[in-house]
Amino acid sequence: MIFGIGVDIVEIRRIKEAISKHANFMDRVFSKNEIEYLKNRNLRPEFVAGRFAAKEAVVKALGTGFRGFDFKEVEIDRAASGRPNVILKGKARLIANKCGNYKIHLSISHGVDNAIAYAVMEVDEIENGIHRDMQEDR
Repeated sequence: MIFGIGVDIVEIRRIKEAISKHANFMDRVFSKNEIEYLKNRNLRPEFVAGRFAAKEAVVKALGTGFRGFDFKEVEIDRAASGRPNVILKGKARLIANKCGNYKIHLSISHGVDNAIAYAVMEVDEIENGIHRDMQEDR
């Protein structure tokens, strides 16, 4: 069953400005694996913006925003096919695990000016109502 959806759109120019004005922006927001991927893409702002939007979309689907954990606890990886994968770590993973078995589907795209990401969190149905309780807490 669908537990939550999230979407986020980011202006690429704002990410480009953040990269150039704040030396710690990349280290504060992205894991070492993500930074390595983005460096392989020449730190092109549209790819950075897409990954940033993806993190925001995922926490919206989770229903928490970035409360109680930070950006690096939501890692955006990719399959050999290029499909983006979500890896939750630390407190973000603990929150998701309260739902039991879950899967997060993610799509990222960009144009000239904006990057967008869409996330859907799918969970197994559980008889005890935990999903309803968590959704009411969100």
